[in-house]
Amino acid sequence: MAAMVPEPEGVPTEGRRERIAALVADRTFVRIGDLADAFGISRVTVRADLDFLEKQGRLKRVRGGALADARPGALPASRAGGLIESSFEDAMDASATEKTLIGRAAAQLITSGESVILEAGTTTMAVARALVERADLRDVVIFTNGLAIALELERAIPRFTVIVTGGTLRPLQHSLVNPLGVGMLAQINADTLFLGCNGIHPRTGFTNLNLPEAELKQAMIRSAGRRMFVADGSKVGRVELAPICPIDEADLLLTGASADVQAVAECREAGLDVEICEEA
Repeated sequence: MAAMVPEPEGVPTEGRRERIAALVADRTFVRIGDLADAFGISRVTVRADLDFLEKQGRLKRVRGGALADARPGALPASRAGGLIESSFEDAMDASATEKTLIGRAAAQLITSGESVILEAGTTTMAVARALVERADLRDVVIFTNGLAIALELERAIPRFTVIVTGGTLRPLQHSLVNPLGVGMLAQINADTLFLGCNGIHPRTGFTNLNLPEAELKQAMIRSAGRRMFVADGSKVGRVELAPICPIDEADLLLTGASADVQAVAECREAGLDVEICEEA
């Protein structure tokens, strides 16, 4: 497990333990030191969390870490996440057809004169392409922290005004994060936000693989009227490291037909409006 930048205000105990259980289930074995680095907590706290989860039957404590536990109550590995982050280019190839359909459905929700926030990501790139293809759109202002998305939107200037948030560049995703990004977003009130994520679960909400981008996503949510999540079906039912927001803070999830039926049903029961994007 690679070391991660700890979230400034820390992950709440309950949410942190859910994520630890998910990571152990997915990776089979996780070291105490890796978890301490990933969550920005002490080894003593990690041991306490592992002891708590072992008592619940969700993992097995061993010297130096924890092993996945197949007993009832453990979060299935298919629903757990990991800390391995794909490059933007590799992620573009995954579920490409679904992302195109999601992008087109999302673009239909926008009208001329709106202001939009497009977060950096491959599904939001599909939204950007679909927006550019809509020749009827005029006077749309788009804010983004994605350099690849900004270049894609450049083709629609002057119909669109494209504003880049600024911040520190993360080469893996061609995304901009703090400093500067959150401060810039605090100054705007956009009509609509399209946000990607790596995990969607009724208990843990929307989650992300890395903490720096999750922090910026939280700022985007605070700066938008409508909050739309766009994610291919593989993300539904998963839990990742960094929390973005609870299920009830999203107005809509646009996802693909590959999403697990039971996971979708559980999200809907939790109050999330889910739209499955398929070929007409």
